[in-house]
Amino acid sequence: MPNHVAVIMDGNGRWARQRGLPTSLGHQQGVQSLREMVGLCCKWGIKVLTVFAFSQENWIRPKMEVDFLMSLLERVIKSELENFMRDGIRLSMIGDSSKAPQVSTETDG
Repeated sequence: MPNHVAVIMDGNGRWARQRGLPTSLGHQQGVQSLREMVGLCCKWGIKVLTVFAFSQENWIRPKMEVDFLMSLLERVIKSELENFMRDGIRLSMIGDSSKAPQVSTETDG
């Protein structure tokens, strides 16, 4: 089993449109796929998972879609943070994160 796996999250909006669904539902399905991937990496002993999720070019998408994606990112991190900490998962954002939501890494516990 490799120690490091990298994936590019791509095609979530396209997946939704092909099914006659809103783009936002495709992005939410992408989050579900990512959750499954994180679980499998933990189960299989893969130590590092790099996820390319948002490129510089994505900023030219419609503002409503970008706002939704940033909100989704923030909600997912907040909702999964305790699980990540419990499971010893560390998050690192690479690249230009100046426009990304600033999510607190503190928990109430």
